[in-house]
Amino acid sequence: MSDHVGLSAHGMAFVVAASRDFSSALPSGYLGLLNVTSDGDTGNRLLAVELDTMQNDEFRDINDSHVGIDINSLQSLRSYSAGYYNDDDNNNGFRNLTLISGKAMQVWVDYDRETTRIDVTMAPLAVAKPKRPLVSARYNLSKLLKDVAYIGFSAATGGTLRSRHYVLGWSFGLGRPAPAIDITKLPKLPRTVSKDRSRILQITLPLSTAAFLLPVGAAVFMLVRRHRRYSELLEDWEIEFGPHRVLYKDLFHATEGFKNSCILGIGGGELLLVYDYMSNGSLDRYLHDEEGQCSLDWVKRIHIIKGVASGLLYLHEEWEKVVIHRDIKASNVLLDSEMNGRFGDFGLARLYDHGSDPKTTHVVGTIGYIAPELGRSGKATPLTDIFAFGIFILEVICGQRPIKQSREGHQILLVDWVIHHWKNGTLIETVDKRLEGNHDTDEAILVLKLGLLCAHPFSNARPSMRQIVQYLDGDMALPEQMPTDQISNQTEGLDQYIQTGPQSTIPVNASYGTMSNLSGGR
Repeated sequence: MSDHVGLSAHGMAFVVAASRDFSSALPSGYLGLLNVTSDGDTGNRLLAVELDTMQNDEFRDINDSHVGIDINSLQSLRSYSAGYYNDDDNNNGFRNLTLISGKAMQVWVDYDRETTRIDVTMAPLAVAKPKRPLVSARYNLSKLLKDVAYIGFSAATGGTLRSRHYVLGWSFGLGRPAPAIDITKLPKLPRTVSKDRSRILQITLPLSTAAFLLPVGAAVFMLVRRHRRYSELLEDWEIEFGPHRVLYKDLFHATEGFKNSCILGIGGGELLLVYDYMSNGSLDRYLHDEEGQCSLDWVKRIHIIKGVASGLLYLHEEWEKVVIHRDIKASNVLLDSEMNGRFGDFGLARLYDHGSDPKTTHVVGTIGYIAPELGRSGKATPLTDIFAFGIFILEVICGQRPIKQSREGHQILLVDWVIHHWKNGTLIETVDKRLEGNHDTDEAILVLKLGLLCAHPFSNARPSMRQIVQYLDGDMALPEQMPTDQISNQTEGLDQYIQTGPQSTIPVNASYGTMSNLSGGR
């Protein structure tokens, strides 16, 4: 059962194992049973029947609602879409079941020692066990399990989506069929509402609502009428931006009789944009401290990256319109008192409807963060933001700016420098030296590779923000092989744009049009 209609975290599994030590198991797709290195190891000595509600390509799942028989691995030996064969149908017609429907279901797991056949059958709660199993496989469990075995259930959803799995009842039989379960004695699912209560609510709720709304509506009508009679005339600009008038009495008390010591200011004539106060300022002051000090530990850096990723996911996919920030960089990430990262400076942002095609615009942003295709097409899309986010990840982890000067005076791209170390097998050496090794090596490798994947020169090779959040939360694994040979010459499109501009030559770290250099924030 999920808190979100049509969405679910990972499913659950019935488990028979030779050991009950799962201390090294991972959550999410590994269901609390295995991990990256142990998956597929014959030493696991484990049988699992998975009821999976999420499709994982790494385990070759067939869809996001299936039943699978797993031996020592979460890549199923056999799997089939959730459902059952109806005995009342002369043709044994197959009927689909949706595992995240919130409806109670029955599952039978049978093993025949003589034929070494494993059968898994399922049906709705009120339907008798079908004669034909849903999925079958042959495997000699005597090779897998010896004298002692443990039986139970496992689920470890992980991530940001919340799901709940309920086992309302179960029975087990060794050398004989499992005892039948009296379904009338099973508890109901937590959100089940009785029919009597629903019928009473259908009758009483409209009546009580009407009885409440009538006097409230009358009172509101009288208040609105009185307010309109005595309200002041608002000017056009006040209607658009909201009234800014204060009662004389309130002003008199607030200024203690209009004392000179209470004057806030005189004159003015410009509009100011007011943000929430960010007590810790912008992120770049911590990453690029002139004194070389390091005040951002590893945990804070990962926390900031995840916070910025969540913000971008909201802008790109979850708000009513698609918002393209167009200037993602460390100086535009503000930190509150708890070191939570928040976006600032939406002066260059563009928005458009979901599913519509972005229009061509002037190239804006900061050199070093601009996607190559933006210089060629002039179209800002979510993928151009994702490119800048990839550079931002590398900047946070490496503690270096996207473009830096070598001792010989040459300009070095941070992304090319990281790729060079990756190809040489020294990727971990790119982590900020000021951390003095106080970081999680596996997490550092994952985040660095994710940054390179986001900064891929081909936009169709970059992940979406939803996938990026899943990678950071551990709900999905990064591809094992990445086309690193193609991640080079990141400013090719931008260089072309600069060379065709009104000026003949412009250095890469200079400003052009509405582009910013890397010496500071906007």
